[in-house]
Amino acid sequence: EVQLVESGGGLVQPGGSLRLSCGASGFTVTRSVMSWFRQAPGKESEWVGAIYSDGDTNYEAAMKGRFTISRDDAKNTVYLQMDNLKPEDTAVYYCQWRSVRGQGTQVTVSS
Repeated sequence: EVQLVESGGGLVQPGGSLRLSCGASGFTVTRSVMSWFRQAPGKESEWVGAIYSDGDTNYEAAMKGRFTISRDDAKNTVYLQMDNLKPEDTAVYYCQWRSVRGQGTQVTVSS
């Protein structure tokens, strides 16, 4: 059974950092395109970025330079490192493989 479990969310002050984790089971992240999305209250889901099977990454323009996606092949886990967080980054963050999405983890940026 394919499963994605996100963790690492929380409350952080503007300018702070968080690292989200996405643990995968039922498939191998190394051979896959893994994406991160986010959804703020009252807004549509927004693509954050992705990591590809060759290790290349790509990001939505507003996150480029602040967010970094990586993976740990041994742990079959993908990470989203978020730095210099802003209040507008507040959202539920999800990882996704094909059409499968995890339950999400809440990130709140507030002073």
